[in-house]
Amino acid sequence: MLDKKFSPERQTAFEARFEAQKIAFGPVVFQCVRYAWKRGMLQTLADAGETGLTVVEMAASGRWTEYALKVVLETCLSAGVVFVHGGRYALDKAGFCVLTDSITQINIDFNHDVCYQGLFKLDESLDAEKPIGLKALGEWPTLYQGLSELSEPAKTSWFAFDHYYSDTSFPSIMPDVFATAPRKVMDVGANTGKFSCVALDYNADVELHLVDLPRQLSVAATALETAGVRERAHLHPTDLLDPALALPSGMDLIWMSQFLSCFSEPAIATILERASAALAPQGQLLVMDTFWDRQRYDIASYCLINTSPYFTAMASGNSKIYESGDYVRLAEAAGLKLLTARDGIGYCHSLLRFGRAE
Repeated sequence: MLDKKFSPERQTAFEARFEAQKIAFGPVVFQCVRYAWKRGMLQTLADAGETGLTVVEMAASGRWTEYALKVVLETCLSAGVVFVHGGRYALDKAGFCVLTDSITQINIDFNHDVCYQGLFKLDESLDAEKPIGLKALGEWPTLYQGLSELSEPAKTSWFAFDHYYSDTSFPSIMPDVFATAPRKVMDVGANTGKFSCVALDYNADVELHLVDLPRQLSVAATALETAGVRERAHLHPTDLLDPALALPSGMDLIWMSQFLSCFSEPAIATILERASAALAPQGQLLVMDTFWDRQRYDIASYCLINTSPYFTAMASGNSKIYESGDYVRLAEAAGLKLLTARDGIGYCHSLLRFGRAE
């Protein structure tokens, strides 16, 4: 376990107490800032520039009542999203981020549309290690069985969140994927087939094997057809939570992206054991994931750490964003050894390359 501290080195007791109140009122602040963004208050203040606007001037537009403006903007003020000068509200730097920064907007939408109601059941989910909060979205044992059936806006927000973190990484890792000239590549946890489509387009000779739940593979098949690469792809519907189900063997390379974090440590152990058995003699396993302990900036670690409760309450009940050392330990137990590790891929990804231990 690495040494880590997010609070300032010389934080006073009074400052710590203020930070504690931000935690206590966090849900209130979240909803008010989201309202100000979604209902156009922040954009109106941005358009007004440094001179800002009074509550009366904003209410004159007829879009909001003075009451709604006072309630919401005062909370935004307390969060540093707006500031007041001479009785006039203006957009502050954090408000500018909410209004213009894609990852901030994606995170807000994901937490509101996918997680917010279900997180009310986080205590029960942690105690039972089951995604009890998922009932807010639908009746599935885990979120993964219901992804293709999610209602809106949860479906759009989930895929926007998932793809933002992965799509920024895929273009830069193709040289890593094909560094050993693999001919047979297996995409375990293929999801919508994005990686497979990119890999098949990048290398005209590679043969892709996609492994995932049947519903996910049906979505991937459509993507492969649209991309014109379906003939070089083989689909293997598999419930990876069943340790008795082996993976297709003889693979030169096995690829896992943002996949193992969907499972508990015991499940990861069985998946890695089956992956090790599926490798050709000189085959390798590439794992790309978001490890909170390998981030250069605290902002990335913060976002990743606070994604773990989503996995608890909504996704599986027993998975999380892991430290990289957890994967290395479980891989070694499965007969694999870490060959290389590369950080700084895309927004916050690292790439771990494993080979069979001698």
